Amino acid sequence: MRVVISLGGSVAFAEVDPSVIEAHATAIGRLVDDGHEVAVVVGGGPIAREYIAAGRALGADEVRLDEVGIAVTRLNARLLIEGIGNIAHPWPATTYAEAGQALRQGDVPVLGGVAPAQTTDAVSAATAEYVGADLLVYATSIDGVYSGDPASDPTAERFDQIDVSRLLEVIADIEMSAGSQSPVDLLAAKIIQRAGLRTIVLDGSDPSAIETAVRTGSHDGTDVVVDGMQEPAEW
Repeated sequence: MRVVISLGGSVAFAEVDPSVIEAHATAIGRLVDDGHEVAVVVGGGPIAREYIAAGRALGADEVRLDEVGIAVTRLNARLLIEGIGNIAHPWPATTYAEAGQALRQGDVPVLGGVAPAQTTDAVSAATAEYVGADLLVYATSIDGVYSGDPASDPTAERFDQIDVSRLLEVIADIEMSAGSQSPVDLLAAKIIQRAGLRTIVLDGSDPSAIETAVRTGSHDGTDVVVDGMQEPAEW
């Protein structure tokens, strides 16, 4: 199976902890050993937010701040590449074409950000669409998709399964509140919809949960449902 794993910066890079990075790298290696083709997109996490806040205080515009964030994601990607070792593409892929070529060569491409005004959520979905992935997994710091922002709404309920059209509605409602968070952003959800991508959103703090989701489809997060999508033959 061809899978794209979106590895949240708050999951693997909350701190620069080699043991955490190595645990995720090892899980990715085991999936490759099982015969899966894997591409990974990593986020910037708290470190990126710290740099962006500093840049904003210094007067940088939003495009330049996006570029600062992209630079941090690519540093994170380099660390994960070192953890994955020889089966990884040796440097962070900076375009979808480069990621696709790496997969065709049998390597694990690792991407960070690609362009300003595009989150790594969207990069993950676009990568999955570009390479024809069978599965897209968002390994986040939130254990699925909620009816509201769980950080600010104690009544928010987690969906076990959600139609992508409903996901778009939920995300739009969450993003109306400044500073709130969603495990998948609006552009990513639109790409998932148009590409018919089978998608799972789960808590990625335990790398073995990501492995289980890829191998069996079993998880404690949220399945994003798109009309007409097929279940992977491996499940």
